[in-house]
Amino acid sequence: MPSRAAIRTSATSRILNESSSQTLASRRPTTSPTVVIPDEGPSSSLRVQICVLFSDAQKNNAGHRKLVVGLRKIQEACCYEPARAGKNNREDFDEDDFNVEIARCVIRLMGVKRGEVVGDRAMRFFGFFLRHASEKDAALFSEPEGSETQSFPETASTRLTSYILSILLQFLGSKEKTVRYRSTQLVAHIINSLDSIDDDYYHLLKMGLLTRMRDKEPTIRVQAVLGLGRLAGNEDDGDQDRGDSDDDGASGLIERLLEVLQNDPSADVRRSLLLNLPLTPSTLPYLLERARDIDPATRRALYSRLLPALGDFRHLSLSMREKLLRWGLRDRDENVRKATAKLFREHWIEDCAGTRATGDSGDVADAASPSIDSLLELLERVDIVNSGLEGGIALEAMQEFWSGRSDYQDAINFADPFWDHLSPESVFMARSFNDYCRQQGDGNYEDLVEEKMPELTKLAVFLQRYTNSLVECLQRNQTRGEGEEEVETVEQEFIVEQLLHVAKTLDYSDEVGRRKMFALLRETLAIAELPDEITKLVVDVLRDVCGYEAAGEREFCGVVLEAVAEVHDAISVDEMANNADDSFHSAQSEISNSTPTMTKGPQNVASYENDDSEAVEAKAIREIMINMKCLHIAQCMLQNVEGNLQQNVHLVATLNNLVVPAVRSHEAPIRERGLLCLGLCCLLDKTLADENLTLFLHCFSKGHDALQVTAIHVLADILTIHPCLLASQSGDTNLQKSVFKVFAKGVKAEHMPEVQSAATTTLCKLMLTSVIQDQDLLRQIVICYFDPSTRENAGVRQALSYFLPVYCHSRKENMERMANVAAAVMHALVDMSEELEEGEEMVGLTMVGNILVDWTDARKLVVQDETSVSWDETGKKEVKAVNGDTHLHLADSLLERTMNHGCSKEEKKVFIAMLGKLYITSKSTTEKLQTTTDLVIEAIDSKITNDVASRNALNKLHLALSKAIGEASNGRNSTTTLEGQGVESVLANEEDAKTKCSGDEGVTEAKDLLLEEL
Repeated sequence: MPSRAAIRTSATSRILNESSSQTLASRRPTTSPTVVIPDEGPSSSLRVQICVLFSDAQKNNAGHRKLVVGLRKIQEACCYEPARAGKNNREDFDEDDFNVEIARCVIRLMGVKRGEVVGDRAMRFFGFFLRHASEKDAALFSEPEGSETQSFPETASTRLTSYILSILLQFLGSKEKTVRYRSTQLVAHIINSLDSIDDDYYHLLKMGLLTRMRDKEPTIRVQAVLGLGRLAGNEDDGDQDRGDSDDDGASGLIERLLEVLQNDPSADVRRSLLLNLPLTPSTLPYLLERARDIDPATRRALYSRLLPALGDFRHLSLSMREKLLRWGLRDRDENVRKATAKLFREHWIEDCAGTRATGDSGDVADAASPSIDSLLELLERVDIVNSGLEGGIALEAMQEFWSGRSDYQDAINFADPFWDHLSPESVFMARSFNDYCRQQGDGNYEDLVEEKMPELTKLAVFLQRYTNSLVECLQRNQTRGEGEEEVETVEQEFIVEQLLHVAKTLDYSDEVGRRKMFALLRETLAIAELPDEITKLVVDVLRDVCGYEAAGEREFCGVVLEAVAEVHDAISVDEMANNADDSFHSAQSEISNSTPTMTKGPQNVASYENDDSEAVEAKAIREIMINMKCLHIAQCMLQNVEGNLQQNVHLVATLNNLVVPAVRSHEAPIRERGLLCLGLCCLLDKTLADENLTLFLHCFSKGHDALQVTAIHVLADILTIHPCLLASQSGDTNLQKSVFKVFAKGVKAEHMPEVQSAATTTLCKLMLTSVIQDQDLLRQIVICYFDPSTRENAGVRQALSYFLPVYCHSRKENMERMANVAAAVMHALVDMSEELEEGEEMVGLTMVGNILVDWTDARKLVVQDETSVSWDETGKKEVKAVNGDTHLHLADSLLERTMNHGCSKEEKKVFIAMLGKLYITSKSTTEKLQTTTDLVIEAIDSKITNDVASRNALNKLHLALSKAIGEASNGRNSTTTLEGQGVESVLANEEDAKTKCSGDEGVTEAKDLLLEEL
């Protein structure tokens, strides 16, 4: 062994000298005549054979197995066969010679640039050879079966691997990115190709790859994490506790990789770590976080590769299952949504069926036959009682399930026994199948759902059965208190809700079924204990049953009012019962007080007073709950009517007898619910809205946060339905100012995020529909968009990110308003940037100027002027050069602001930078072109700035304006010339016509004379 070590050392030094010379040579240009090729010694037959194999491996991947077998034979001949004596004419090579020649070919790969296929093929071939040689050597030196200890003997393959790694480690720190990339790639490939590595090299490789993990090149970091991912899978607790003197080894490898997974700016690095980190309880939460990664390909890799390879999804927590479904099915990228749907309907259902068999790619090999029990278990595993509610993800998941599993569509059966013992999972399965078939709009699906779902009369019977069961549970809970029956109540509520959802999609042309459902809903609506969500669904279904014509709407309102009256009568019934009990107790107390044997009279009186106060308090709470229930029913009714309020006596009665008293109530919950109902009534009558608009303004000014949000929503709805209330010719100017003041106050409410978000969203809707056209409000919301204080309010930023470009590019008038406020916005933002506190960040003013210029660019208008649009012979729309008056107006305002004495240097710099990016065209108005030119000349003459870039921008603008004016004047002169030629041609045509007419008259006279002679 010492002699072998000495030989290896000399060989290593020789190889390192060759590699260093080759590296230096590779840095020089290939066209340089001073390239020095290092002396590699005389050629040999071994070198020729190995080079031929590496050369053939670069052609394609198909013949790698055959080439690996050939290279293994050469290795065995050099390492295991003894030298043959007596044959001096034959060259004999030992193991060191073979290793040197292999290292020589490997070093040749270090200069191959990334993207070259030959380099990747040669590297794959070498990794394949190392794995094959290691397996062969392991078979030769395998330990006997009875051995209790496992060891890794030193073989020719392990020595070759160590030799190559010792060379590659020195290339990891090269200054050439190509050498760093290839060396890191080969190290990672070797690590992933072998089952074991020497401990000494394990730590050296770990340190080297950790260094490359911070490389500035993303491609090198990708290869580094590919190797570290394999090492992390073998890292034991001893490695994490032992530590190292270097900072890289101070913390565990897993923690370092997780940090890179969360913070690396390259999506390729994060995706590589996602697919190569070991799946352990400590790493799984970090891996699942990539479902919210900003890169769509990374999110898709999680759903299409990681989660299918994870195994049984039931090992995940309930909340994580729901989050993964919600994030995936509602992703903005279509491929991510498809991958999530495939995961749900193919992998998760097979996990529940217990027959999942996956291939190497993670796809299900053979799908099991449809199993309804497995589907019910799947729904149970995603917590259908909570995720199946309105806004949950379960309905969307089941829509994707039915669309991709036609076998389950055929296998499912909703016979009468199915409806006798409904569970939350089974009823949701029926509801989702019904919704899916109804939404397809295909006759085949209509026939399928009519065949499998029960008819209307039967569904009414089932609904009545489960509604009665729910009412019994509710009444039993009221008598016994909340306890073990609560779960049963929740499940019963969910079942009734799903049956009502099914009833909303049915056809009520069957009169018998319609009457049965009508009577059931009428009776159900009058139950005071019914939950609010079920009440809302009952009102919605009742609206469908009554029909949408005027007579049906009146019948609907009358039925709802009758139900409200019955619910309200529960108060008087309770009062009568309580009065009877009170009178009985008072009589007993009088008799007791009159007896002489009573010795504790004052104490008994105090106890009776306490009982009376508790009874009064309970009575007040009961009354509030009943009134809230009545208002909720009225609110659901008002949300389902569209007619005129004054023409419907039931609506008038609701307003006078229920809504107005609720608004005047001293109880805050009743008053707030009454205000909401009053707002719904205002939508049905313009006069009522005009009378109560100030009331909602007062509620916003004096109310708490929740009431302010309600008031701002009501105001927005009223102004959307009745926009004429803000018209100056018909409305009150003071009222208009008050409305604008409310919205301005809401947009500035930084300390109340919900109020600010609601005010901003509603104001955007009103401005987008041209209900509000105030420039001051527009200026405030633009400033709010760039204000650093709104960074944490995602609702405000998201609404304005959509609104502002759509508002400006939708109509020319909106773009002109933005041009009017752009200078004031920039002035306010400049002042804001100067007052920023430490730690606050703001969008750069140059970027803000570019955004404002883009918003006011007339070329991006969706609807152009009539003069800018034409139609060719085929009917295709053609947009000509548009009018650039908007940017001219922006230029005038910026120049006027710049030449103002109060304008700061920083502000001037930003304004002039904006001037250099404006769109100047000859299609603009000549007067505006001349006005802007005069302002530019004045600005240049007054030398408003000494900055070279600013002067160049002004000169550029002046040149563009002069060119546009010249083109406009030339076009006007050519038009005048054409008009003159047109007049001359018209006169010539008139003279020709006269000559032709006189000639025609002469011919006519000659014909007459000829006829007379005949």
